[in-house]
Amino acid sequence: MKNKAYPLYDSLKQISDLKEMIRIKAEQQPEKTAFVYPCNSGEMKKSYGDLESDVNALGAWMYDKKLKDKHIAIIGENSYEWLIVFLAAVCGGSIAVAIDKALPEEEQKELLRISDAEAVFVSPTYAAKIPEEPGRPVYSFFDIDDFLEEGRHLEAGGAIEFENYGMEPDRTAAILFTSGTSGTSKGVELTNRNIAEEINQTCKLFAPEGNVLAVLPFHHAFGLVVGVLMVINYGYAIYINKSLRYVKKNMAEFGPQTMFLVPMFVEFFHKQIWAEIEKKGKVAAFKGLMKSTDLLLKTGVDVRRKTYASIHNVFGGNLEYIICGGAALDPMYVQEFRTWGIEILNGYGTTECSPCTAVNRPHHHRDGSVGQMVPGLQVKVTDEGEIAFKGDIVMKGYYKNPEATAEVLVDGWYHTGDLGFVDDEGFIILTGRKKNLIILSNGENISPEELEQDIARDAAVEEVLVYDEGGKIVAEIFPTEEHFDDIIYFNKLKDKVNKGRPLYKQIARVKLRKEEFIKNASMKIVRYKNIPTQ
Repeated sequence: MKNKAYPLYDSLKQISDLKEMIRIKAEQQPEKTAFVYPCNSGEMKKSYGDLESDVNALGAWMYDKKLKDKHIAIIGENSYEWLIVFLAAVCGGSIAVAIDKALPEEEQKELLRISDAEAVFVSPTYAAKIPEEPGRPVYSFFDIDDFLEEGRHLEAGGAIEFENYGMEPDRTAAILFTSGTSGTSKGVELTNRNIAEEINQTCKLFAPEGNVLAVLPFHHAFGLVVGVLMVINYGYAIYINKSLRYVKKNMAEFGPQTMFLVPMFVEFFHKQIWAEIEKKGKVAAFKGLMKSTDLLLKTGVDVRRKTYASIHNVFGGNLEYIICGGAALDPMYVQEFRTWGIEILNGYGTTECSPCTAVNRPHHHRDGSVGQMVPGLQVKVTDEGEIAFKGDIVMKGYYKNPEATAEVLVDGWYHTGDLGFVDDEGFIILTGRKKNLIILSNGENISPEELEQDIARDAAVEEVLVYDEGGKIVAEIFPTEEHFDDIIYFNKLKDKVNKGRPLYKQIARVKLRKEEFIKNASMKIVRYKNIPTQ
């Protein structure tokens, strides 16, 4: 199919809330596998009928324990238990508070405090960090099976209040914390309508045609709403990855057709693939092969899956699509993975917009863009070049933070802080972050992301941050181990990146560091914690 506009996918019934979505799937395909996940006895499978039954049983148990109209915090690694706690809380009228398991203990306690958490569900791994407090019980994922059994007994005895609860569209369903790169986390209030419309509209842009491996953390809006809830709406099986160290093993065993990833994963896989090619001494031959298969593809002959079978096998043999979001992605990765027969669909979103606002489509994409807007969403570019959105997926606000809410929500428009433009085909192109702009003494504005992207392409660069230091542009680099002290190499790289750029856009100095930069939950470098104070 040619790369051009084509109709939206519209085969699914529009949902009004998560409770309706679960019910529809259980009615349509009760026996079909919804989740596969590792457990002590091997692998556990849950059907869509099981999913509805478990959510209802846990909901009945919650109501019996007076966990209704409460703020219910969830802390733990990705798991089926995490998801049914979230769904039971939301579908019973409570507010699910998703907290990053990897945060320091003091930060977790602070988020529990500012979110007014009235109960906590936690995995056994992190239970010791969350002690009970008066009026705030703590429950372990380890006991979920017992809760489900008790809930089923309650249902059998006539406890149907949870199942009959009517969802309210504009009621807050969840508080998800921003993982910002320049300040303190804020609690984003997403309503039932926000989440339902995000699912409805993203499902019109992209339709998986097979099973999905869920890698991104569930406390993250992209990993939860797009990577799991949207897939449930399509009715495919989701394999839950519990730890990043098992990703390659899970891919090989499960053979996903689609994965939702942040750029860090794409960059890692890309480097691993080229490292293997280099180890075999076949870089030149492989680049020639890539040119040949690209030429064949232009004539309508597609031999990529067979030619690059060894690459496909790394991902389980069935991978067709990677939906990538959460940070900027160099178009080079998109182009090379496409040559190998795996399409990376770069997208764009923010927790405040539930989160997806745009994504490239399988048969209509523009490299270097973040795709086309989800249907029903309005976009504008302010006089300062900032992207702003308005629509049903835009958050209610930041929880108990009217000042921060007023800064970004103006007349219903959410101001993203991202700079960019919309082209004549409706693709959104980002050029940088408003807060990251380097403003020089001569009045020139520079987006550090532009320089960072060019530097990061070098195989010797693991991570890079560009910033202003004393009126000079500095590139601070975390190199690969073999280049730790090779400042001569990186000065040559600086000269290469500077070539052809106007003087004011050139890097004046390179710094090398021995440790990774501090990152947030989306694996983006946290600038305010890494840039030296002036």
